[in-house]
Amino acid sequence: MANKANTVKFGLKNVYYAKATFSDNGADPTFDTPVRIPGAVNLSLDAEGESEPWYADDSIYVVLAANNGYSGDLEITLIPESFLTDILHETKDNKGVLVEQSDVEVEHFALLFEFNGDQHKTRHVLYNCTCSRPTIESATTEDTREPQTDTLTITALPLPSGYVKAKTGQDIDDTTYNGWFNEVYVPTSLTTRTKSGGTESGTDPVG
Repeated sequence: MANKANTVKFGLKNVYYAKATFSDNGADPTFDTPVRIPGAVNLSLDAEGESEPWYADDSIYVVLAANNGYSGDLEITLIPESFLTDILHETKDNKGVLVEQSDVEVEHFALLFEFNGDQHKTRHVLYNCTCSRPTIESATTEDTREPQTDTLTITALPLPSGYVKAKTGQDIDDTTYNGWFNEVYVPTSLTTRTKSGGTESGTDPVG
């Protein structure tokens, strides 16, 4: 698939989560099949990590930048029950009541989503996300009814391999693009990056 480059982006849809399962050997996790989160309203994630100058020869010799992932909020119309049970570990009893308990740990998950553009849609995945329990809130109905939303505060950390996120590029193949939300894409090799005088293999996380 060869696309023209987007000049703008807009919209948010096709938000999915996929539970991540880590083993004890320190390797990257395996991922369950992605599950859709309907009703995406807004996604805002800030990059985490500081850039620090290192001095030599009486000047800034190099700037060392740390990539500590992202943090921010995902606003949706209503958190689906599947997310409450799969990720936040609320339990459903035999009468169909969802119960929150104090002694459970939330699961890690991959977050998949899509931004629109003037030329094509760009699909993303953040590999190692956690989230806090959502605030309980609503408001009385007045003359006009405005739906209340739920917000998940998300932290996306690097995987043990260093991968943080991936997104579809202009030259992505059709099979990978069309199957993006069927399973979590994990790179097996990274594209060489061009430098002056030639190319060399890169090991940086996918940008």
